[in-house]
Amino acid sequence: MKGLIGSIYRRSIVIVAVLLAWTIVPLFIKHMFMPSLIDVLSALVKMLETGEMADHILSSLARAGAGVVISVVLALPLGVLLGWYPKIEAYLNPLFTALRNTSILALLPLFVLFLGVGEISKVAVIVFGCFFPMLLSTIDGVKNVDPVLIQSARSMGISPFGLLSKVVVPAAMGFIISGFRLVCSISLLVLVGAEMLGAKSGLGFLIYRYEQSFQVPKMYAGILVMIVLGILVNWLIGKLERRLTIWQSVTDKETA
Repeated sequence: MKGLIGSIYRRSIVIVAVLLAWTIVPLFIKHMFMPSLIDVLSALVKMLETGEMADHILSSLARAGAGVVISVVLALPLGVLLGWYPKIEAYLNPLFTALRNTSILALLPLFVLFLGVGEISKVAVIVFGCFFPMLLSTIDGVKNVDPVLIQSARSMGISPFGLLSKVVVPAAMGFIISGFRLVCSISLLVLVGAEMLGAKSGLGFLIYRYEQSFQVPKMYAGILVMIVLGILVNWLIGKLERRLTIWQSVTDKETA
């Protein structure tokens, strides 16, 4: 019990201190760009009551979710293929290296130019930003599968497809989930930039609109919601990771 209390204390003490400072400091330093936490929470409550915040949250989650799903569907099988066949990776790696080191937001005007200012361009930007982290994590996961595990499966006469689907991919699941966690974080970051350019809804649009109109508490409310969403998504993926890789923990304990 004491260990649990100590763990909670260590994890929360800095956050609590920041929130207290955010509440107290604006009482002594009056500035329109630094509202107190109470003012921000009051603005957030009003936006939730009117349904305005919920609408923007749903719009952002829909875009981010679509971008993440598409990027995973494209990157996961390609990552398995490239990780399993390194000669193919050698040909494609220079192109992937150039693309993944290109600034995502620098390409945003290009996406808008070719795809317009609608939903397609915003989702496409998220897909571009999420594709390469998912691809690289999958490749690393496949390359790091224990060779003994592969040899054992082959000795049992498993088919090539069965080897990949039933042995390699499950064994690489830790890397894949780590890549998925990173992808979800990137999707929220890219989303804000995409929604600030030509969007009519979403948290990025909300933050930009209220920044332009100097409604600072509402702007901070949007930022606060983005932070909470990021923490929530990270926590949910952590739960998913523990569930999907529980067999690896059991195997490690038995080996030890």
